[in-house]
Amino acid sequence: MPNHEFGIMQKNPKDEERFDSYEPQKYDCIQVDDDLIEPIMMELQSVNCYWHTLQRAEKGLAYCGITLIPPKSMDEFIKILSSHNTDVYISLISLANQAKEHSKYIIHFGI
Repeated sequence: MPNHEFGIMQKNPKDEERFDSYEPQKYDCIQVDDDLIEPIMMELQSVNCYWHTLQRAEKGLAYCGITLIPPKSMDEFIKILSSHNTDVYISLISLANQAKEHSKYIIHFGI
């Protein structure tokens, strides 16, 4: 099964910095099965994110790429996850709450 990986970035990304390498171990990522992400992709289109760099503002997750979810978008991200079966998304909601609490970005590695 394909997985998405989510981790908290300890340092906020710099404007000129690019994230093009698959490095989930660097961010102590958690895995979320694609079967759980794919059904909510349309809802996630309302979340302001960046794809690969802060120079590329987008909406939603880069399904096959790298997404940076900024602290200002964490409430919307948590709201979408919480509107579904929270038992299924509990680890991702917990990660998002930690990021929110410390004003950190989440990095997402798509499938």
